[in-house]
Amino acid sequence: MVAKVVQAGELDISCRADVTVPGMVRSLVGFRLAEWGLERVAGDVLLVAGELVANAVQSALDREIWVKLTREAGAVVVAVWDPSEGMPVARPVVEMTLDDVDGDAWALEPGCEEGGRGLQIVQALASGCGVKVTPPVGKWVWAAVAC
Repeated sequence: MVAKVVQAGELDISCRADVTVPGMVRSLVGFRLAEWGLERVAGDVLLVAGELVANAVQSALDREIWVKLTREAGAVVVAVWDPSEGMPVARPVVEMTLDDVDGDAWALEPGCEEGGRGLQIVQALASGCGVKVTPPVGKWVWAAVAC
């Protein structure tokens, strides 16, 4: 993993997609938020960063991904690039009741396909989010969290 400060306040990370990357990125983002004195929004920004990076890792299949953290007027922006042409898709929000929850002991096992709600979390926490395609391949998925 290569992490560097591009401009005062920016964090620019380049690394190979791996299951350990979301945790490492969250740590680096947390350090930067502390330097900026933005601990009050750290929980939301770290969750957003973790979700976007986890999606990129899954899409990139052991290829390179990039992560940028910038501070703009009134917001912290997390942007993650991956080389996949597939676009992120949020699962539809479905009202659930306690009767819908299955106490399956296997639900937390690796390979369980119960994911897919990360983009809903990002949309709920972000003041804005989107995707920018980068020809010839890849895309930036970004989210801004108000601060």
